[in-house]
This record gives sequence, C-alpha cells and structure tokens, in this order.
Amino acid sequence: MANSDFINRDLSVLWHPCSQMKDHESLALIPIKKGEGVWLEDYDGRRYLDAISSWWVNLFGHANPIINEAIKQQLDQLEHTLLAGFTHEPAVSLAERLVEKTPPGLNKCFFADNGSSAVEAALKMSFHYWLNKNKGLNKNSGSSAGTRTKFVSLSNSYHGETLGALAVGDVALYKQTYGPLLMDVITVASPDCYFREEGESWEDHSIKMFSHMEQVLSEHSRDICAVIIEPLVQCAGNMRMYHPVYLKMLRDACDRHDILLIADEIAVGFGRTGKMFACEHGDISPDIMCLSKGITGGYMPLSAVMCSDEIYQAFYDDYVNMSAFLHSHSYTGNTLACAAANATLDIFEHDNVLDKNIELAKTMKAETEIFWDHPHVAEVRQTGMILALEMVKDKKNRLPYPWQERRGIDVYKFALDQGVLLRPLGNVIYFMPPYVITAEQIRTISEVAYQGISNATA
Repeated sequence: MANSDFINRDLSVLWHPCSQMKDHESLALIPIKKGEGVWLEDYDGRRYLDAISSWWVNLFGHANPIINEAIKQQLDQLEHTLLAGFTHEPAVSLAERLVEKTPPGLNKCFFADNGSSAVEAALKMSFHYWLNKNKGLNKNSGSSAGTRTKFVSLSNSYHGETLGALAVGDVALYKQTYGPLLMDVITVASPDCYFREEGESWEDHSIKMFSHMEQVLSEHSRDICAVIIEPLVQCAGNMRMYHPVYLKMLRDACDRHDILLIADEIAVGFGRTGKMFACEHGDISPDIMCLSKGITGGYMPLSAVMCSDEIYQAFYDDYVNMSAFLHSHSYTGNTLACAAANATLDIFEHDNVLDKNIELAKTMKAETEIFWDHPHVAEVRQTGMILALEMVKDKKNRLPYPWQERRGIDVYKFALDQGVLLRPLGNVIYFMPPYVITAEQIRTISEVAYQGISNATA
C-alpha cells in the first residue's frame, strides 16, 4: 500500500487530535508503517527521525526489544483485570518501584490511564482531602469549618484537556472556547525566564516572580485546596523554563500556609530534565505528583498519581462515613501497560540512563550554540533533554511573528522533507528526542532546524 492510498482511507473516517482537518487539503498526512529506534518509516519507505519522541512519550526508541518482550510475556499470562477488589503482580511491582523512585514521602500510588485523567484525579483528591479533614474537625469540635474550593496555577500553564485540567491550565484558546464550562481558578504570573530583564539571571528572576505567588497564598490560604505546577518546564506553553529555586520557595510557602502542592510531572518526569523527576532539582517533595507519558516508554496509556500518607489516611475510614475516594477508570492499572512500565524502569536501572543523558544534553547544547547568533532566534533554552528555539520577527525587542503566519509550520514542512520530525509549538521549535539518539543524529536535527528556521524567516 502506498502513502496516498492510506491517506485517502484515513481522511474518509478519522478526525485527528490537535488538528484543523482542513489543513490536510494541502498538508499531507504521514502514514507510519513501522518504527525502529529513533526512526519512523512510512508506506513509501521514507524515514523520519523522531526528534520529539512522538509527543514526548517515547524514551528508549520505537520497537524497543526489552519493552516488546515484557509485553509479549505478559500478554500470554494476563491482558487486563479490574483493579477494584482485585490486584496483579505488574501493578504491585510498579507501585513499589514508583514509591522508591519518586521524592520521599510519596508512599501511595493511584493508577489512572492518561495524563489528563491523572490531573483530574489529583484535583478531586486534593479537594476531597480538605472535605474529609474538615469533616473530622467538625465532628470533633462541633464547629463548621469552611470548604476549600480554589486551585492556584501559573500563567502559560498546561495540564491536559479534560475540563478540570483545562480549568487549571492557562491556554487562551481553550479558555475562550470552553470558558463557560470551566471552574474558576486563581492564576499567578509564571516565573518564565524568557521575560527576565537584561542581565538578570534565571535564579534572580524566579525569586522576584515568587512575590506574586506569596501574595496569593497569603490572601487566600483558607480557600485554596492546592497549587498545581509543571516543575521547571511549561512544555505545551512554548517550552518556557524557570529556575529550581522557585520550587523550593513554593514548597516552603505551601507548608507555611497549609496548602497542598501538586507537581504535574507528566511531561518532565522520567529523566527529561536531567534527573529522574524535575522536583529533585529543587530537592522538594510535593504532596501529590502526576506521572504519565514516558512511564511506559511510549508504548501504552498509563498514568499514576503519587501521594503522601497524610492524604491517603484522610480517606481511610469506615465505609458508612462516606470518606472513600470513589474514583475509577475501566483500564486503571492495565496489566500490559504496567508490564511496559516495569520494563521501562528496568532500562533505567540497567543502562545508566541519567548519566548518559547528561552527555547527550551537553551535545544538544554544543550543537545549538550557533542559534544564538541567528537574527531571528531570540533564545536557546535548555533543561536536560529538552531544548527550545524561540523564533521572533525582531530579536532586539523580542517581537514575535504574528501567530497567523504559522512560520513554525514552514519549519515543520522543511524538516519532514529532510527526514526529521520537528512538530512546532507556534513559533517555537524544540528538541525532545528519545534517549537512544546519537550525537550524530543530534547534529542532523540541529542542522535541519537551522536551515528550516532560516528559510521560514527569510
């Protein structure tokens, strides 16, 4: 079957995610037949270097033999069972390992089946925690403590596309479209270091920006269930980045004001930032941590909500007191997905992945030094294995190109012609490759991105 035949079949029945389908009247779909390592191959035999890990999920390459074998073995034994009243070895082993690897104090694991679902569970869990806690206070004291209903999030944030997740995000397009359906949240100015003053360091800027958060927490502490953040990198928010000192200050402030802290590590977890989890850069433990994407190496949908014993105990009660967290998904803790996740953790443990990533990150930095001198690249920013290039119309004043011009798509088209997958975020071109990429392949991505940006900004 040729690409063209497959495309016609697709367009007659499929509605693709995050797409204006009319674009495909002129921008051809890429039908993928198979993958191997960092490569994807279409039905015409053309190969594409997957520089974005197929939407940030693939850690150890396509068709990884270790993960393949783990799924095959599990498939012959058990494909799935409910996790309510039942359990199985892959889920228990994975939960044990996640408790061991995540920051101290996250001793309980609640499984869901995608990133947005993990965020929804975390929001409900944090609201319900205060409900149960106040219920206990009321019963013991005879008082009627107020219910906390507010969440705090950062501007330019993204936490998923279900309604609760959309509400705590700050994507203007979504807020404008679905605003009437979304709960009201408190949005605090992001510590995003792209907007720091000339000569101001990332650390100084992040410290300065924390004053906005401190003021909100001080004024609304009795109403706030939790603060939710993406540690260090606001991935869907144009890969904007900030300093770990903000995490330390936020953890301290949440403790002082008795507010829960939710870390959304769905995109930045599992080695993306140079450590296993981004919170480690700030040496903090959140009260709740959301994990997904790379958890299965990019193979299957799975997510986990890690939480503290204190939160877990707030729900542990006699059934008749109606304190249980009655939240579920049909495929919670899917057996095959847990097997893939355990194999992914095996690779981390046996292949010295984090140390190798440090060297790969150095290569990414070295190969993109040339972009600092590009007349239409305002910033080259990097956190571990995430690197972003911000295209602008006016470099001196950091004036962006109008979004309607879609110059990022021009880079995307050029890169595909050169055999590289670089899906942009507006005017931002980014690298988030699988960890099995080589130095030579990083050099290829950089060269293609440079020429693509030069053509798009000519």
